[in-house]
Amino acid sequence: MRRLFPVPDQPASPASTEEPGAGAAGATGASRDREWSLAELAAAYAYPEDAHAGRVPWLRANMVSTLDGAAQHDGRSQPLSCAADMRIFGTLRALADVVVVGAETARREEYRPARARREFAAARAAAGQGPAPAIAVVSAGLDLDFSLPLFTSPAVRTLVLTGAAAPAGRVAAAERAGAAVVVAGDGGGVDPARAVRALAGLGHTRLLTEGGPRLLGQFVAAGVLDELCLTLAPMLTAGDAQRIAGGPSVEVPRRFALASLLEEDGFLFSRYRRP
Repeated sequence: MRRLFPVPDQPASPASTEEPGAGAAGATGASRDREWSLAELAAAYAYPEDAHAGRVPWLRANMVSTLDGAAQHDGRSQPLSCAADMRIFGTLRALADVVVVGAETARREEYRPARARREFAAARAAAGQGPAPAIAVVSAGLDLDFSLPLFTSPAVRTLVLTGAAAPAGRVAAAERAGAAVVVAGDGGGVDPARAVRALAGLGHTRLLTEGGPRLLGQFVAAGVLDELCLTLAPMLTAGDAQRIAGGPSVEVPRRFALASLLEEDGFLFSRYRRP
C-alpha cells in the first residue's frame, strides 16, 4: 500500500497530520509500496479529536464501488472487495463506537456481531470503548430474525433503531432477544438526524455506517454525513446494480474535500470529508 494524497513532498496540514509518516520526514515510508501495519491504518483513519473525546458525533460511511458505479454484485458488496479493503474495513470497525446498518443490508450480508480484536484491545480500552463496536440495525418494521447471533450473543448489546410507530409485537420480540430498541423517529421510519443524536446520547460519538445504499442516501439527504471512506475497485460489472447511495436526492450537490488517498494493487482507498 502507498499513499498518493497528501503527496509526500507537501508540508503537513491539519487534514494530513493523521496520516502515518505525514510531512517531509516520513514521506518515503508513507509513499513506498509496502504493507501497512494495523497501527498505521488506525492512525490514517483516526476520528477527529472532538468525536474521539466524545464531544460531538462524527458519522463516517465505508462503501465500495466498481469503476462503473456498482456498489454490489449479485446483491452483495463482498465480491468487489480485496484483502487490503478488508483490512481497512476491520480497522474502521475497530475505531468505531457503533456500526449503523440498514435492515436489508444486515439480511443480505448476513451480519454477525462485531468481534473483539486483540490487536485493538489496548487502544479501545485507552479510548474508553468497549471490546467491540455495537451493531445498530435501522428498521421501520423490525422484520428481522431475532434468533440470530447478532441479537442473541453479541460482545456488545445490539441496538435496533426504529420509529415510534414500529409494531409493538416486534419491539417486544427484539427486547426479548436482548436487543436495545432506540426510537429515532415519530412515525414508522427513522429520522437520520435524530438517529445520530440518539446514538450520541448513548455515548456513541464515533459512528460508522456500512450502508446499504438506501440508508446512506438518507444520511446524505439529511445532511448528517461527515465523511465518506470509498474503495474504488478496478472492476467493471455493467448490469443494474445500485450505486453506493440511493433514495431522495439533494437540491444542490454537496461537495466534500479529499482528505487522503491510498492505493494497493489497483484499488483506491479514498477518504472525503465535509468542508
